[in-house]
Amino acid sequence: MNKSDILKIVKKKLSEKIETLERLISETRASNNETKSSMGDKYETSREMVQQQISTLQIQLNENRKSHTFLITLNVNPHQIIGVGSLVETDKGLFYIAVSCGEIIYEGKKIFVISSESPLGAALLGKKKTEQITLNNSAQNIVNIW
Repeated sequence: MNKSDILKIVKKKLSEKIETLERLISETRASNNETKSSMGDKYETSREMVQQQISTLQIQLNENRKSHTFLITLNVNPHQIIGVGSLVETDKGLFYIAVSCGEIIYEGKKIFVISSESPLGAALLGKKKTEQITLNNSAQNIVNIW
């Protein structure tokens, strides 16, 4: 497994999320400016709801930007002990410990990109090949680490 290629896919996915969020914020701001009217309280309530929506999108955008910046620091060298930047194969699936990004497909295989703070990510940290973890009463054997 080429972790450099996997990292490129994750970066691309985050870049696309960032672009989408930036577009949504821009469109939401534009629609807020276009809907000005003299409806009094209803207008102010609507305007506040739009502002809250923009704030929520801005938080998501900042988190995605922070994750994208973090990816630059990841070590793509093979690991013997699971840590941030490790690609881990268990008997339940493939997991790339980096940032919370969801599922990607690499060479026809599903890889779940998870954060080290996630329950599974935290359980895997510090483990070695052939060790076992238990999460939610379900055991997983570590088959391989890259």
